[in-house]
This record gives sequence, structure tokens and C-alpha cells, in this order.
Amino acid sequence: MKSARPVLPAVGDVIRYAYLWSHESGAGREEGIKDRPVAIVALLRGDDGRDEVVVFPITSSPPTDAAAGVEIPAATRDRLGLQNGPCWVIVTEVNIFVWPGPDLRLPENGNDGFVYGSLPHALMLRIKQSFAAWRARGRVRAIRRSE
Repeated sequence: MKSARPVLPAVGDVIRYAYLWSHESGAGREEGIKDRPVAIVALLRGDDGRDEVVVFPITSSPPTDAAAGVEIPAATRDRLGLQNGPCWVIVTEVNIFVWPGPDLRLPENGNDGFVYGSLPHALMLRIKQSFAAWRARGRVRAIRRSE
């Protein structure tokens, strides 16, 4: 009997994950230093048939280049149970991992599953447009995570 595929999250969902920043990876780390919320930007099917998830990090540190991040509105932060202060979706780098991966964490907002909730469609469009602009300039770093 074939086992069922794990339920995939949706594009726009925010999950908690041990995100590995490109500077951490460049320093030889294989694990992220901090668990954080991340936004799912794409779902892929790997060459081996396994489901993969592409995520952007969410941070409370403003990006050094304003175009490198999209601020999450306060009402959306409140609805998702994120921090009270400003936070940004950073569009200049991504982690790619097989779903479900060992670096998933349960959100701190009391949800039973891995998902905080979803970003609004209009916000996801802004995020994707910002990402596309960086990608067109060849300035996006992708970190493929191991299992």
C-alpha cells in the first residue's frame, strides 16, 4: 500500500521554519540560527517526484535596500499572530526544501499545524513583483536545504 503524500501548504501561507540565511550558508552553516516565520512563494515537484517548498524569510530588521523587502501591514501581522512591530518579507533570497522538512517548527501563535495563516492576495502580488525584479537582475540567492 502506498503512503499518502503529506498535505502541502499553499502559496502565500506563512509557516515557522529554521531559515538558513545566505550569509550563514556562506559561512559553512547547515542549520539556521533562528526559527522564524517564512512566506511560501512556490511549490515545486522535484526531479525525484518529491514535493518542494520555496520560502522567503520574514524579519523584523528593515532591509538595507528598501526594494529588497515588502513590509507586512499591521492588520496582517495581527491576524497571523506575528510580532507587534514592523516586519518585512525579504525577496532577495530563498530556501528550498522537501516538504515536510526537518526544519519546520510549530508557530508561536497557538495554531495546531505548521501554518500561521495566509498573506492577502494583493500583498503576495507585491512580493512576487519585487522578487521578479531582483531575479531579473540575477540578484536572488537560493539555498537548497538538505534533509
